[in-house]
Amino acid sequence: MTLTRPLPSVTIRIERQLMGNLIRTWIRILTLRFSESDLLTFGNKHLIFGLLCTWLVGIGRFWDNPRAAFIQHLGLGSVIYVFILAGYLYIVILALKPERWSYRHLLTFIVLTSPPAILYAIPVELWVDGETARDINVWFLGVVATWRVLMYSVYLRRQGRLTGLVQFTATLTPLALIVFVLTALNLEQAVFDFMGGLRHKQTAEDRVYGVLVGLSIISFFVSPVLLLFYVSAIFTRHRKAPSE
Repeated sequence: MTLTRPLPSVTIRIERQLMGNLIRTWIRILTLRFSESDLLTFGNKHLIFGLLCTWLVGIGRFWDNPRAAFIQHLGLGSVIYVFILAGYLYIVILALKPERWSYRHLLTFIVLTSPPAILYAIPVELWVDGETARDINVWFLGVVATWRVLMYSVYLRRQGRLTGLVQFTATLTPLALIVFVLTALNLEQAVFDFMGGLRHKQTAEDRVYGVLVGLSIISFFVSPVLLLFYVSAIFTRHRKAPSE
């Protein structure tokens, strides 16, 4: 009995079809149109593709920043960051007993949401003055952060099947806790510059820093409320699970 190999042309056609499906899934994720069936297709190709995007975005974020560390210029800082972020979100949300919850799947989704951060790589300071460039970079940071939070919230609903107040709590609690801890440690400015790839020296009088302080204050007061919701959601989900 002889085994026949697939013809090279057939293999290439299959590979192209798989890559086309991957790109379509990726675009649906970025446009918030992804479904449960899209999430079920996640595999090694999605993870590798997402890590490649994260790496390229990481390089673009710091390519013209002379104060960036060598590991940031290589894009490795962004790759390391997504592994840590995925672990943090996985642990925090795990207590809410989401369905079909896995670290690998969450990591794959997070790296697939990295491309919007390419906005940070636009060298706007080449066309406008320093103050305007800084304001534009802050707007970029806000747009990218909001965009990625929305994608993450939809993911919690369609993959973890969290809805209503539990979905709201699962979306905002981890983020508010990060800002709260950074504010308590007085590290929020360093992280702000890192996330936005901001290139100009910050001063205490800068109105952008004032916005950051305002967000930190809001997070300081909102975090206890979200934490209360979070604990309540844990008890509710665990009490509901045995009956189901």
